[in-house]
Amino acid sequence: MRIEDVQSTSKKQRIATHTHIKGLGLDANGTAIGLSAGFVGQAAAREASGLVVDMIRGKKMAGRALLLAGPPATGKTALALGISQELGSKVPFCPMVGSEVYSSEVKKTEVLMENFRRAIGLRIKENKEVYEGEVTELSPEEAESSTGGYGKSISHVVIGLKTVKGTKQLKLDPTIYDALIKEKVAVGDVIYIEANSGAVKRVGRCDSFATEYDLEAEEYVPIPKGEVHKKKEIVQDITLHDLDAANAQPQGGQDILSLMGQMMKPRKTEITEKLRQEINKVVNKYIDEGIAELVPGVLFIDEVHMLDIECFSYLNRALESPLSPIVILATNRGICTVRGTDMTSPHGIPVDLLDRLVIVRTETYGPTEMIQILAIRAQVEEIDIDEESLAFLGQVGQQTSLRHAIQLLSPASIVAKANGRDKISKADLEEVGGLYLDAKSSARLLQEHQERYIT
Repeated sequence: MRIEDVQSTSKKQRIATHTHIKGLGLDANGTAIGLSAGFVGQAAAREASGLVVDMIRGKKMAGRALLLAGPPATGKTALALGISQELGSKVPFCPMVGSEVYSSEVKKTEVLMENFRRAIGLRIKENKEVYEGEVTELSPEEAESSTGGYGKSISHVVIGLKTVKGTKQLKLDPTIYDALIKEKVAVGDVIYIEANSGAVKRVGRCDSFATEYDLEAEEYVPIPKGEVHKKKEIVQDITLHDLDAANAQPQGGQDILSLMGQMMKPRKTEITEKLRQEINKVVNKYIDEGIAELVPGVLFIDEVHMLDIECFSYLNRALESPLSPIVILATNRGICTVRGTDMTSPHGIPVDLLDRLVIVRTETYGPTEMIQILAIRAQVEEIDIDEESLAFLGQVGQQTSLRHAIQLLSPASIVAKANGRDKISKADLEEVGGLYLDAKSSARLLQEHQERYIT
C-alpha cells in the first residue's frame, strides 16, 4: 500500500440538504444555464438573484431587502445559499429562521439586531512590525522552577526564522512558546510573530516540503521575501457582532470568586445599545481614516412569516440604518394573518414592509426537472440508481412532493444492499414507499380514521 493513496477522512463533510449547491449557475451574461452548479430550472429566479449579487458587489444594495416567495420545495433556501456561494467566503452570510426570535432570555428585537450585526463585516488593514519566516529551529530552554520542587519550567525559547534574504535567531519569552504550541508550529512551517503583542500566526507549511507525503492535506506557502524583521500589512476580517461580544465580556479579577464566575457557563446577556453606539463611532472613525473597510454581508431569514408585528416594525427601522446588511427573506405562505395582529396580508408580511422588498417568485418543478434533481441528489449521496427507477421516483415526487421522493433514496439504497444489489431497482422503491407515508397520504388516513384519534 502506498501512503500517498490513503485519503484522510477527518475533513469529509456530512451530506446536507443543499450540499450540491455550488453557486447560481449563470453564464458570463447573467443568463441561467439549464443544469449548472447544482441548480435545475428556476431560470428567472436565478437570473434575478444574479442581478442582486452584482448589486451587492457594486455596493448598491446595502439596506435593501429581497423576498423569495413560492410554494414549498421550490428552491428558496437553495437560491439564498447560491447567492452566498457567488459572493465568496469573505462576505459574511448569516442564516436564521423566523422562530429563533422567540427566546425566554433575550428580547425578540435583540436577537434580530445580533443577527444583523453578524451579517456586517469589517475588513481591518494594519501595518504591523513582525518577524516572519520559515522556522528552522525551535528549542525551548528549561530552568529550575522558581517555586521549588523537582519540576522544571521554560525560561525562554530559541527560534530560527529564514527568508529569501537571510536568517535570524530570536530569543523569545516563554509566553510566546505557549502561543507557538497552540498554533501547532513545527520546523518547516511559515509563521509570523507580531513584535508589539507577541501574537503568533501560522501561515502554512513551506512549499519546499511539498514533495513529502502527508496524510493530512496541508496548505503550502512560498518562503517569505525580504528581511525577517519587517513591516507587514495584516488584513483581518471580523463582524460587528464579534466586536460587540469582545467588548461586552466582563474582565474579571484574579480572586477565586472571579475565576469561578468565569469558569461557570454565563447566561446569554443582551449587549446594550450604548455599547453598540460606541463601537459604531470607532468603526466609522476607522473607515474615515482608511484603516477599515465595511463589508455589508447577507442576513437570510427563512420562514419570515413566523416573525410578529413587533419584529416587522423593527425590520423597517433597521433597513434604514447606515450600517445595514442585505436582507433576504423567504416564505412559502400565501395570504395569511400577520402574527400578533388580526389583519391578513400577502405572505403574512405587513404591506408597508412589502413595499420595501424586491420580490422573486419561485415556480413548482416539472417532471423532467424533478428527475434531474433526484439524479443530482443520488450522485451527491453516492447512490447508484437505474433510469427506470429514477423515472418512477420522479412520478412519486409529482404525486407526493419532491422532498418525500429525495427522502426515499437512502432507505431504498439500504434495501437494495440487503437484497445483495448495489443499484436501486423499482421494486426497492415500491417496498420503501409502502413503509413510509408522505404528508398527503397521512392526512388522508387521518380523515378516514378520525374516530381512532384523540382530538
